Amino acid sequence: MPLYEHVFLARQDASTQQVEELTTQMTGIVEQLGGKVVKMENWGVRSLTYRMNKNRKAHFVLLNIDGPSAAVAEIERQERISEDVIRYLSVRVDEHEEGPSAMMRKADRDRDRDDRGGGFRGDRDGGFRGDREGGGFRGGDRDGGGFRGDRGPRRPRDDEATTAAVEE
Repeated sequence: MPLYEHVFLARQDASTQQVEELTTQMTGIVEQLGGKVVKMENWGVRSLTYRMNKNRKAHFVLLNIDGPSAAVAEIERQERISEDVIRYLSVRVDEHEEGPSAMMRKADRDRDRDDRGGGFRGDRDGGFRGDREGGGFRGGDRDGGGFRGDRGPRRPRDDEATTAAVEE
């Protein structure tokens, strides 16, 4: 039987239990039509590159399917009807990837990086590099007072002070 990789995106406000039920429903459809789901991965809630149907995030789920094309067509039909599914994509492949998918490997790699500690640019306290004086974003301000606009009243420049002294 042909092999497929199928990914669908569920709304961000759908609970994890609802996403699992949706996945179970899709798996049931494949099995009813004579196929089987070889691997199922829930990639969790991830940010979208652009807004889709007023959603900025979505639950991502991967299904590796070994079954007839009619099973994939029925899954896609059910997902078009479902209000919880934002997008879906089915791709026919020559063989399924062994082990975890690239997205799961990336999540493991990111988790390993978090275990090393540190923050932005290696700061031990996890803050911004310019945050050592406690002034926030320095923005070129030498006295550590945050943005340039929050220093208080404006001080006269050197040439203004000289002009005022000459006039007196």
